[in-house]
Amino acid sequence: MFGAMSDTLSAIVSSGRTGSANPALFIGLAGDAPHTPPARIALGEVDRVDLGRAETRTIKHATIDGARVVIVTLADPRMSTNHARLSRVGGRWVLEDLESKNGTTVGPDRIKRKPLEDGDSILVGHTALVFRAAAEQTDLDGDPPHAMSDLATLYAPLADRYRELATVARTNVAIEIRGETGTGKELVAHAVHELSGRPGKLVAVNCAALSSSMLEAELFGHKRGAFTGANEDRAGLIRSADKGTLFLDEIAELPMAAQATLLRVLQSGEVTPVGSDVVVKVDVRLVTATHRDLDAEVAVDKFRADLRARLLGFAIDLPALRKRREDLSLLVSALLDRHAPSRAVTFSSDAVAALYAHDWPLNVRELERSLQGALAVAPDRIEMQHLPASVGATEPIDMPVYREATAEEKSLKDQLVGALSRHEGNIAAVGREMGKDPTQIRRWMKRFGLKRD
Repeated sequence: MFGAMSDTLSAIVSSGRTGSANPALFIGLAGDAPHTPPARIALGEVDRVDLGRAETRTIKHATIDGARVVIVTLADPRMSTNHARLSRVGGRWVLEDLESKNGTTVGPDRIKRKPLEDGDSILVGHTALVFRAAAEQTDLDGDPPHAMSDLATLYAPLADRYRELATVARTNVAIEIRGETGTGKELVAHAVHELSGRPGKLVAVNCAALSSSMLEAELFGHKRGAFTGANEDRAGLIRSADKGTLFLDEIAELPMAAQATLLRVLQSGEVTPVGSDVVVKVDVRLVTATHRDLDAEVAVDKFRADLRARLLGFAIDLPALRKRREDLSLLVSALLDRHAPSRAVTFSSDAVAALYAHDWPLNVRELERSLQGALAVAPDRIEMQHLPASVGATEPIDMPVYREATAEEKSLKDQLVGALSRHEGNIAAVGREMGKDPTQIRRWMKRFGLKRD
């Protein structure tokens, strides 16, 4: 889903890996080219980072007047040639705007100079950056031979666990995937199945959605005539996963009676369909997922201790999306590939800022639904108004710049004021006169502090 790891990681720059926590700068979503791979710049042995515009993206290390400098150029036409600078000042990293034409923002605020905090999102032009005060110096410039696209991440703690997961996937060890709703547990289960090499298929079962009255028949199958409506033999979900992977999502929701039956299946490797006395051998690899603490559920007698013991093996916790904003560009690119593979989609600066400012309480699932909705109404450029109100709740970042306007800008403002006056504030008419989309007219009005009247 997340694009080729080799493409992504070839863009990653790291210096001075020491195995300890160090600051890092992540180059994220580029609004004009959202499929541009992200990059990671380790700052542990760097004194300064210069950000500017060029025809292509480059990341170069240099020594300038004794200072260790990383020169980063981005192919972003809305950036200035010398746009911004990050400098190590004492024990802090400070971001400074270098009188750029379109400004620099941190979160919703346009800044001239600001000390950075861990997790700060930065916008230069139409490109997002994420600063980490303590990014683990994990070796991310190599692509593990067993890695696959659904396990791509720039979040170092998760990358470590993904490497271990890829190894465990080739064994029969039970795997438990934990995390908040929408963090991508089923995607990881699919990746485990692909890496396992098992010839059967993956069968995903949402335990919370199983009918309590028909649960055993759905899981273990049934014979024709076993109950009213049983008009034919059914293999059931567990037998359908024979020689493959059985993914039990929200396993904490499984009723106690079904837990006892599942335990017998895991212990014996056999299933007895409802209405039959014939035992059927099954060979399944078990992957479970839950957003609950199963040990806590055992303590209050809501989950069987013996079944819990059977499920113990390799556990992986998927972090919430708000904790891994450096992965937003990977996720957005992959979701565009999934839902708009033939469209050249771009994002406005407001939309990019909103994606990085939002906390994503429903995680990757919420991001996917938000992009699906935007793609349904946007032509090919996603603006702030195309995103859900909850995502676009931040103030637009196109605010008046803190400098004297250039002659070109004064001329543009005069044209805009004249056109607004002639068309009595009709933005669509102003756009037609100036040959611009109404969205651009609104952006200019906001920039110059103009109202329709």
